[in-house]
Amino acid sequence: MVRSLCNESLRSPGHPSSALHELDPVFRDVTLNNPRLKAIAKDLHFHSNPLVLQSMVICKQPEIGGKGRHLSVSGNRSSLLIVPEHNDSTFLYTSPPSALGFWFALEACTELNGALSFLPGSHLNTDITKRFVRMPEGGTDFEPIVNIEKPLDLRESSREDALPIASDYKLETCEAGSLVLIHGSVIHKSERNTSNLTRYAYTFHMIEGQPLATYDKKNWLQPTDEMPFTPLFGTVNA
Repeated sequence: MVRSLCNESLRSPGHPSSALHELDPVFRDVTLNNPRLKAIAKDLHFHSNPLVLQSMVICKQPEIGGKGRHLSVSGNRSSLLIVPEHNDSTFLYTSPPSALGFWFALEACTELNGALSFLPGSHLNTDITKRFVRMPEGGTDFEPIVNIEKPLDLRESSREDALPIASDYKLETCEAGSLVLIHGSVIHKSERNTSNLTRYAYTFHMIEGQPLATYDKKNWLQPTDEMPFTPLFGTVNA
């Protein structure tokens, strides 16, 4: 299914809607109706009212493109993305920051086919200083954050106790079926696929809902009635 989805998207690319968990019943079951995933989310104590958003299949093709270049597929739409080093809370900003990525390896991720690399400790010491927003004149761009806040899960921690940020990225290879959890503040990147193998992954994010965090109308990705940010644990009364 995933391979045919990626192949079809290569023939007719468009723009991702970032809501595969709402568009496809298979991915909806994996994401929203998955007892094991819900148990993980509860055990992490990262969110009180987690909302699911930005779900897509990432199709990293063999021997094409440069560092961070891959095809993102959501439903019957796709786009070619070039993603340099970044942290996810810049793109899925809440006040305070609360993003958490769930990244499922659909194939083995090796040092040759574009496994993820992380800057260890960066989530403990890296401020979210900008956010990706919709511009009033149209289009999107980065906007500086005036009132910088600590991530929701780290508000009680002290930076004096945090380990220093590593100077070198750590490559994290993994087997097919592995789940990689990505803190919204950790700096990470995807290396170039230099092999003759694909590297497919399914990913989505969670953010904290009201009343503990606010996702406002300036963000580039906005929920709609047809494509909501779905509560993982059902409707929660604020």
